[in-house]
Amino acid sequence: MKKKLAFVAIGGNSLIKSKDLQKVEDQHDAIRATVTHVVDLIGQGYQVIISHGNGPQVGFILRRSEVARRATGLHLVPLVNAVADTQGSIGYQIQQATNNELAARNLAGQCVTVVTQVVVDENDPAFKTPAKPVGEFFDASQIDAIKKEYPSWSLVEDAGRGYRRVVPSPAPIEVVEKPVIESLLSQGYHVVAAGGGGIPVVKHGRDLDGVDAVIDKDLVSSLLAGQLGADLLIISTAVEQVALNYGKPNQELIGTMTVSQAEKYIGENHFAPGSMLPKIEAALEFLKNGGKEVIITAPEFINDAVRSGKGTHIVPG
Repeated sequence: MKKKLAFVAIGGNSLIKSKDLQKVEDQHDAIRATVTHVVDLIGQGYQVIISHGNGPQVGFILRRSEVARRATGLHLVPLVNAVADTQGSIGYQIQQATNNELAARNLAGQCVTVVTQVVVDENDPAFKTPAKPVGEFFDASQIDAIKKEYPSWSLVEDAGRGYRRVVPSPAPIEVVEKPVIESLLSQGYHVVAAGGGGIPVVKHGRDLDGVDAVIDKDLVSSLLAGQLGADLLIISTAVEQVALNYGKPNQELIGTMTVSQAEKYIGENHFAPGSMLPKIEAALEFLKNGGKEVIITAPEFINDAVRSGKGTHIVPG
C-alpha cells in the first residue's frame, strides 16, 4: 500500500533559536530537536519530504565573503551560490539527524538531500523592483565604492541603520529536479529538497542560468507539494496557532479555517506581510490545486496536530 506523503516546510526559527545560538553547532542541535517531531510523522506511517529556510545562513555566508573581500581582496560569493551552499550544508544536517533518529527508533527508511533548482521568469516584475534585503549594512562613506565595484546591485537605506543590498523575490514556476525527487520517493526515500526556496534559475533555450534572487520557501513548498500529490502540507513556524488580531488584547487563535475564511481574513489585513501572510498564501495555493489539508504550527506540535487537531488546520471550502 502506498504511504501517505507529508510535505514539511521547516521555518527559520527551527534552525536559529536566538542571537546567542547562531553557530553551526547550535544550528545542528536545533535541527536534531526539530527532526524528532518530523520522524514522529514517519512513525505514524507517513513518507516525508522536507524543505527549509536559509535566510540567516545565506546572510552569514555573504557576511564572511564581504569581510574576506575587505581584508584580502578575495572575490565575493554570488548570492545564487550562497543559496546552493546552504542547501548542501543544511540538507546534510537534516538528513543526518533524520537518519540517526530513524535508527534510534528502529524505523526503516533513509533520508537524502537533493540540491534543487527552481525556474523563475526573468521578466517577473520582481526583477524590476528588488525588495528582499540580504547581506551586511554599509555606511554612506562606502556607497560610491560599492556601486563602482558592483554596478548591478540595488542598495536602499534601511531604517537609519545604513544601506543594504536588496534583491528580487520572483515567483516560482518549475522545480527542475522534480523527476529526481519523484524517483527517490517511489523508492521509499524521505527527501530534503527546495531548501531556501530553491536555487533561482532562468531558461535560455535549453540552458539554465542562475540568477541572484531569493524565492519564497513556502511558495515553492506549496508548488512542489501539489505537484507531488502530497496528502498534507505542514508549515512550521514560531507559534502554535495562527491568530487574528495577533499581539492585541482581542487576539483570537484559529483552530480550523476554510479557504474562503482565510481569504476574508487576508482582505481584513489580519496577517503580516513577510511573516504569516506568505504562509497563508502558500497554504491557499496548495489547497486550490487539489491539496487536502494544510497545518501551520510550531515544530513541537506537529505530532499532536496530525493526531489530535493541535495547531491551525486550513481546509478546502
